[in-house]
Amino acid sequence: MRHTPRRTRSLLASGAVVAALLVPAGLYAAGHVGAAAGAAAPPAPSPEPAGSECRTSVEGSRVVAYCHNPYPSSDRVQLHTECARWWDVDADSKPVTVEPGRTVRLADRCWKEVASAWVTHSAAPKA
Repeated sequence: MRHTPRRTRSLLASGAVVAALLVPAGLYAAGHVGAAAGAAAPPAPSPEPAGSECRTSVEGSRVVAYCHNPYPSSDRVQLHTECARWWDVDADSKPVTVEPGRTVRLADRCWKEVASAWVTHSAAPKA
């Protein structure tokens, strides 16, 4: 039997088609066989996302933070302000609970310049 380029191409193409059809079926079967044979359990689900997203801005000696909670659990936020001058008193705001779907505004100030400001998060107390 004589090999022709046309026949060689058709044999290669048919081999590629058969392989393309068999590989997914083999992977599917291997996944089910492994699960039935007592393979490792699926990974535990990741924890539910929680926490507010806070945006902090500093203008001169004033600090403002807006915290929005898009998650179904409450979050507790607190604004911390560090003043630039050694004699200026650093401040921490009162902790505020951010309910699901709500936005809160936190504000603080220094007498002169603000060195840094940040928001901390903690779990809201159980009622």
